[in-house]
Amino acid sequence: MHDLSPLTGLGASTPREDTIGAVVITDAPDWALASVTARAGEGHDCREILADLLGAPCPEVARHAQGPQHGAFWIGAESWMIEAPFDPARDLALALRTVLGARASVTEQTDAWVRFDLSAPDLAPLLERLSNLDHAGMAPGTARRTVIDHMGCYLLRHAGHATIYAPRSTARSLHHAIVTAARSQQSGRAPRA
Repeated sequence: MHDLSPLTGLGASTPREDTIGAVVITDAPDWALASVTARAGEGHDCREILADLLGAPCPEVARHAQGPQHGAFWIGAESWMIEAPFDPARDLALALRTVLGARASVTEQTDAWVRFDLSAPDLAPLLERLSNLDHAGMAPGTARRTVIDHMGCYLLRHAGHATIYAPRSTARSLHHAIVTAARSQQSGRAPRA
C-alpha cells in the first residue's frame, strides 16, 4: 500500500501565503469544486434546487453567490461551478448528484483547479496588471472568465478580496504572474512582458 500525502497546487504540503506590501496572496487548496450543467428543459428546476442548497439565489450571468456552506459561480449557459470547504468525509459531486438527480450533469472538479485568494485595501491596480477586465467597475458578486498571463482563469470579486481559479497544471505559472504583478505594483514599475 502506498503512503500518499496530499500536496497543494504549488507542490507543498502546506498552503503558501505571500505578503508583498499591502497585497496578500494566499494559496487556498481546501476547497471542493463540482460543475453542474442543467439538462435540456431542466434549467428552472436546477436553479431552484441550487438556490435552496446555497441559501441564496442561483447566480446569473457573470455573477457568483455565497451561502452559509456553499458558493457558486456562473460558468456558462445553465452551468455553474459549486464550491464548498473541502471535507474528506464528504463527496461534493456525489451530494450534488443526489439532490439534482437526472436534472443535471455533475462533474467532480476539485483536483483540476487551483485557487488563490488575493486581498489588499485596493485590489483594482493589481488586478488591472493581471488582466484586461475593468476591475474598478467589478462590484462584489461579480464572476468573470478572463486570461491572466496566457492562462484561462475565473476571477471572483468579493467584498474586500478576490479569488482566482485556474487549471491546477498552471498553478506555479499563475502564482509567479501574481507575485510579479504585486512586486511591480509595490515598486511602481510596469511588469515585464
